[in-house]
Amino acid sequence: MIKTFNFFKRRPELSVERFREYWLNQHAAVIRAIPEVRKYVASIALSSSYRKDHEPLYDGISEAWFDDEETIVRIAGSTKLRAAITDDAVFVDTSKAGSIVTHEAVQKDGTPPTNAVKTLSLLTRKAGMDVAAFQSYWRVHHGPLAAKLPGALRYVQCHVLASGYADGRTPRYNGVAEVWFDNFDAVRASGNSEIYEQVRADESNFLTVPFPVIFATEHRIV
Repeated sequence: MIKTFNFFKRRPELSVERFREYWLNQHAAVIRAIPEVRKYVASIALSSSYRKDHEPLYDGISEAWFDDEETIVRIAGSTKLRAAITDDAVFVDTSKAGSIVTHEAVQKDGTPPTNAVKTLSLLTRKAGMDVAAFQSYWRVHHGPLAAKLPGALRYVQCHVLASGYADGRTPRYNGVAEVWFDNFDAVRASGNSEIYEQVRADESNFLTVPFPVIFATEHRIV
């Protein structure tokens, strides 16, 4: 099973509320019509992320699971997938959109509640570090440390597939780290812990820092 991420910023004329409403209703119906999509989750930025002088880099991030890469290639020109891509433009600023294809490495398993707060860290490897070394360090050294974060209910690393680097390609991000907490108070408490300081100190060993973080809630569509 592989997972695609799509990074969404709303069209400039749309309110945050209209963007969310369209995604979770009209666009969701289009996604449900694609039989090859095994699971689809809309991770929508928390309302508290929006302030008078600031809003999140993305209003939401979609995650779609498929059996394998061959499935994505096979359906690339299908009517139903093309309809979904066309419909993206109704509510998404496509000039700011991007996507990556990943595989999951579960570092801490768990079943968060439906209203859990989810952090999505959008990661780029340290300059000069090759992909294999980056993925190994993240998975083997950093992962077990971050899995100890107080209050973390689930922690999943999503590594870009080898095809994302084929022919000299540079993916938008090299991976996404997903951590779930009961609520935002639990996120704050974790950020005040000694383990959190150790995690932050280790990041510069394999990542370009700082990196974007989206605080979101999940909405299961498929």
